Amino acid sequence: MNYNIQPSTKIHTIDDAIKLSKKRLPKLVFDFIDGASGDDKLAEINSSALNQIRLEPKVFKNVENRTLKKTILDFDFDLPFGFAPMGMTNLSWPEADKMFAKESVYNNIPTCVSMASSTTLENMYEYSEGHSWMQIYIFQDEEFIMELLERAKNIGYKVLILTVDVPILSRRARDDRNGFSYPFKIGPKQFLDFALHPHWSLKTLLKGAPRPMNYVTSSSGKQIFRRKESRGATDWNTLQRIRDAWKGKLIIKGIMNSEDAIKIKDSGADAIQVSNHGGRQLDSATAAINALPNIRKKIGKEFPIIFDSGIRSGSDILRALAFGADFIMLGRPLMYAVGADGARGLRRIINLIKEELSTNLGLVGLTNINDVNHKIIAEKYFKDIKY
Repeated sequence: MNYNIQPSTKIHTIDDAIKLSKKRLPKLVFDFIDGASGDDKLAEINSSALNQIRLEPKVFKNVENRTLKKTILDFDFDLPFGFAPMGMTNLSWPEADKMFAKESVYNNIPTCVSMASSTTLENMYEYSEGHSWMQIYIFQDEEFIMELLERAKNIGYKVLILTVDVPILSRRARDDRNGFSYPFKIGPKQFLDFALHPHWSLKTLLKGAPRPMNYVTSSSGKQIFRRKESRGATDWNTLQRIRDAWKGKLIIKGIMNSEDAIKIKDSGADAIQVSNHGGRQLDSATAAINALPNIRKKIGKEFPIIFDSGIRSGSDILRALAFGADFIMLGRPLMYAVGADGARGLRRIINLIKEELSTNLGLVGLTNINDVNHKIIAEKYFKDIKY
């Protein structure tokens, strides 16, 4: 694909992207992206747990030619990672959704479209040239969910992600402190915040405030996105109804328990996504990477596992694959990148992650990403994990 974007020259690490986006975005927006639930610590714990895993370099290996190509759910991708579903991403910068879609085509990877995305399912599928997967939550209005499934099927979507770890939205103190809500309420505090970040504010004003467009374009025209609406009625029968209604590939996202994973596998799902929602739900949960090996052990070697939560680098991707994941989803790094420098920032961060992943693959003595397993982990750090 001819997608001529020059990578940002301002970004050299993920920390650069974080600092630049914090400076360029209103505090209300940056904290929405960066924040987690409760005491805000689990997002940090996710990343630090990954960072504690040490890999073992190997020498005298011919690693001149390396490949990062990966197959998941019968789809062939050029990289072992994709873009996680994230709602209202256009808050990070106008047309962020479109940037993700275009970048997914450029890299031949999937981009996952949240049901609360700022861009319609139809437009995302067009922008991504079919590289889009669809994500849903179960709300109280199941009729609307079934409408979305039928709509996605008719568009051409082949993969559905059902996110199940948000039956109740956890308290997010930063959002409460900043007065973040949807629909947006602009008081003196928010007005001053926007006024101090004129570049974002003027761009957003020009493009229009982000709205959950799949609700806006519902057949009734009356669907309303309620961010704090309870999904507590979701149960195993809900999963069965979704499985019966959706004939494409089905991924269940938000799994941290091996018994749940086995039951989901037995229910006819095609994959699970081990995730603690990036630390944005149960703030006292374990790091997602620590749950992964035991789930892999219990569910078997063949059943596909996708992983997210805490991934910040190519090294983290390598670690998660070594701990039993088949495929990785990126979230916050994408939002930081776009917030820092738009499409240029996104291109730069993806390039950095690809380069680091390929380099480190060679440094552990491998040439094919599909050969990554627990043997690349230094024994001291591997001996205690249950995989």
